[in-house]
Amino acid sequence: MNSVRVVCHQLAPRIGDAEYNRTLSAEAIRSAAALGAQVVVLPELAQSGYVFTDTQEALRVSEPLDGPTLTLWKTLANSLNIIVVAGFCERLTATQVANSAALIEPHGRLTVYRKAHLWDRETLIFTPGTEPPPVVDTAVGRIAVMICYDLELPEWVRLAALAGADLLCAPVNWPDGPRPAGERPAEIVRVQANAAVNRLFIAACDRHGEERGVNWVGGSVIVDADGYPQAGATSHQQAQCLVADLPLAQARDKFISAHNHVHQDRRPQLY
Repeated sequence: MNSVRVVCHQLAPRIGDAEYNRTLSAEAIRSAAALGAQVVVLPELAQSGYVFTDTQEALRVSEPLDGPTLTLWKTLANSLNIIVVAGFCERLTATQVANSAALIEPHGRLTVYRKAHLWDRETLIFTPGTEPPPVVDTAVGRIAVMICYDLELPEWVRLAALAGADLLCAPVNWPDGPRPAGERPAEIVRVQANAAVNRLFIAACDRHGEERGVNWVGGSVIVDADGYPQAGATSHQQAQCLVADLPLAQARDKFISAHNHVHQDRRPQLY
């Protein structure tokens, strides 16, 4: 398996403005393709914005799976021969929405993941997902998808790794908060740790831009199977386009010494 070029395109969606966000996302996907990307990751809720006041507001901007945003992303994936992973506000019913992410392959297959672990006020707005993170056998490797706070549940990341994922793509919106001087955002550190303990590549795409009083880490990062950053990994509160060439086959070698295998060494009967 040769290296796969992965791009995380950090954007600033506008809350409730799906038309603007479609244009923004289309530009990002095209620019990633122009860089030779085989996979592009966009932020959580890139289609809708994040800081909703209530479910009703989220419903107004939500879309079904055949709505205009996913239709556009499918068209771009096909015409540009690129895998698109991006977050959107999914309309489930007349009264329910999900914080979802789409993985769209160039040939048109759509895989949707619904965020299972909701953060803070998300619990008042979204219906949580009930399915494990998907692991999709794509033309470039086995790609898993989850969203933001999901990454902070180590069991959830391990589930994807045990299911054979080479690369975990995670649309995120990391709210910025206080941290000791000189320290990097803990969200980035956790991504690195999750990658290292599973020997799994991770691409987490954050957002930037103030939204209703919330500022964001802007911490998009692409890490290798040893947990070391290949792009990003700092707080950068502006638009950025991270590019990394990842030898995904390395994720299938789980040995970290002649006698240690990060998954076979587990002793769940003791936990």
